[in-house]
Amino acid sequence: MCKGLATLPATCLKSAKDIKHKIGFLLQKPEFPTDQKQVKEKTTAVKRVSPADVEKWKLSFNNLMNCESGRTVFTAFLKSELSQENLEFWNACEEYKKSSPNKMAAKAKEIYEQYIEADSPNEVNLDSATREETRQNLSIAGLSCFNDAQQKIFNLMEKDSYRRFLHSKLIQDLSLLSTTTPLCALKKIGGKIVCSENRCGA
Repeated sequence: MCKGLATLPATCLKSAKDIKHKIGFLLQKPEFPTDQKQVKEKTTAVKRVSPADVEKWKLSFNNLMNCESGRTVFTAFLKSELSQENLEFWNACEEYKKSSPNKMAAKAKEIYEQYIEADSPNEVNLDSATREETRQNLSIAGLSCFNDAQQKIFNLMEKDSYRRFLHSKLIQDLSLLSTTTPLCALKKIGGKIVCSENRCGA
């Protein structure tokens, strides 16, 4: 039964507000103009983090990356370290795979010039052999064009950024927050706090 925010101690409410403010601030500080709708959707995703989500993220990097709200929180962490280019590249590869065949060549070239080419604006850390292999793949620009490069960046994030993420204040705060707030998302209607999802009887 979701009894609303009124039942929570004042210190928990303050902690919740502080954490949401920090994450919201990080998500709304892009280096390039960001669509406001996307920012709103990401902020909403963070607000719906559940204790079960946080615990799954701690178990494996795959769990984190397979969860939309997990990727959103991880993005906020990477932005705080100014190292978000690896995740941005990984996301770009995922979007590339959804492209229509007639647009793949142009998108592949764009991704290569943005993230892989030497001295590119958001260059990711790849070995020279993988860079060259990916460059050659541009001539075909099929679904597997970035597979090797994407997997290597995934492995790099798992071994490096993810480990720091697990020990960061952000995930520690979220763990604390998720154990002191209701599992459901709450919203205010007519001055009353109610459950916004069908997880409880509020």
